[in-house]
Amino acid sequence: MNSVLEPHLPPPNGKRIVVIGGGFAGIEFAKKLTSRDFQIVLLDKNNYHQFQPLFYQVATAGIEPSAISYPFRKLFQNKPNFHFRLAEVFHIDTVTHVLETSIGDITYDYLVLAMGAQTNFYGNPSLEKHTFPLKSTTESLVFRNSILKKFEDALLAKTYEERKKLLQFVVVGGGPTGVEVSGALAEMKKFILPKDYPEVDFDLMKIFLIEGSDRILSAMSPGSSSTAKSYLEKFGVEVFTNRTVAHYDGSVATLSDQSTIQTSTVIWAAGVKAVRIDGLRQEVYLPNNRIKVDPYNRVTGYDNIYVLGDQAVGVTAMPQVAQVAIQQAWRLAKNLNKGFDLAKWRLFKYHDMGTMATVGRNKAVAEIYGLKFSGFVAWFIWMFIHLISLLGFKNRLQTLINWAWNYFSYDQSLRLMINSHKEPTFLRSPSSKAFLQVASSQAKETKDGSRPSNERILATNP
Repeated sequence: MNSVLEPHLPPPNGKRIVVIGGGFAGIEFAKKLTSRDFQIVLLDKNNYHQFQPLFYQVATAGIEPSAISYPFRKLFQNKPNFHFRLAEVFHIDTVTHVLETSIGDITYDYLVLAMGAQTNFYGNPSLEKHTFPLKSTTESLVFRNSILKKFEDALLAKTYEERKKLLQFVVVGGGPTGVEVSGALAEMKKFILPKDYPEVDFDLMKIFLIEGSDRILSAMSPGSSSTAKSYLEKFGVEVFTNRTVAHYDGSVATLSDQSTIQTSTVIWAAGVKAVRIDGLRQEVYLPNNRIKVDPYNRVTGYDNIYVLGDQAVGVTAMPQVAQVAIQQAWRLAKNLNKGFDLAKWRLFKYHDMGTMATVGRNKAVAEIYGLKFSGFVAWFIWMFIHLISLLGFKNRLQTLINWAWNYFSYDQSLRLMINSHKEPTFLRSPSSKAFLQVASSQAKETKDGSRPSNERILATNP
């Protein structure tokens, strides 16, 4: 036990439950665990919860990052026996029940892993190096800066080909994130950016959506998928199915059919993998770092370790979406509130409440409890559900005001380039020798030789 750290965590009056990760699963579990027999310790590398479904709106200047973020300490300030620590967890010692973290060792009686997922580049280094993921607030801001910078650069482009490359956007992945990003970019092209850049020929701005399967939104019905595709095409988005991006060097995206697209921007929304933590037996890990759990969400072979959300795989595979994580968190918390008599516990059973995706103004698709909606009704349902899901009245009000302003004015007021003195190399012109020297020295400092992460470069997140 770390003699410096542990005094800052008061001795528990019962059992200590450590929760790693403050995403949907982590915060819902902590909120629903009401028994005073437990001390709850939440660990996260950020001091705030991020509402992931709206990252794309931050990226496309629809809402402010503060509107989708909420501090953990404020969320739980009135909860007894709760403690938050800003930390990263590196290793679990399952024998001594000790976590090795960035702030020292922390002991646990019970452990809940709710670390979520990260972008999956499927082992392709060119995609990892040059594409934009959207899995954090920081990455969303980096992308927002890049969009606006591309248009500033397009005004200065010396050749037609150079300007065309700057104004072509490729979105990879036809799930809800890819569809929503494509639709948001198309709305910016139609309603917003021409006001700011009247000198730009917007016929040059192209948006391509690339999907590896035979249709977009494959988790929804073929009818909803077809409707969403027609909405996108009416917005001018070119949808390619049965194709993937095999290689991207920062200038040319090469597809699986060997066709190419000249572009300086590729948004990667084509898959995720669970965040891996070391210390568990190798046999509990499944492909994409997911962990096998029993119907109580316990890790196979461990009596005091539970997994929730994107990291967990039960008897039947479930989608890596928020509603699964939330339902798992509720069930585990309710079970633990009853004590440790498994006879009183209920097995987890997933109830699919539906899926939805918005394409743009008055255009969305939704399937809720078997009912299918499209157009304005689906769009309104999407807005309402996402609005009430935000944490904090102020965040809901701020988002509602932004949405109302955008809707009635056909404009956005958040087109600000918030630059850092250190940006990823692919955001700067290759001609900047001084910057490349700095970037080179940064790259040498990383353990694996890859470019530093967006979080580390921008110093926005701890």
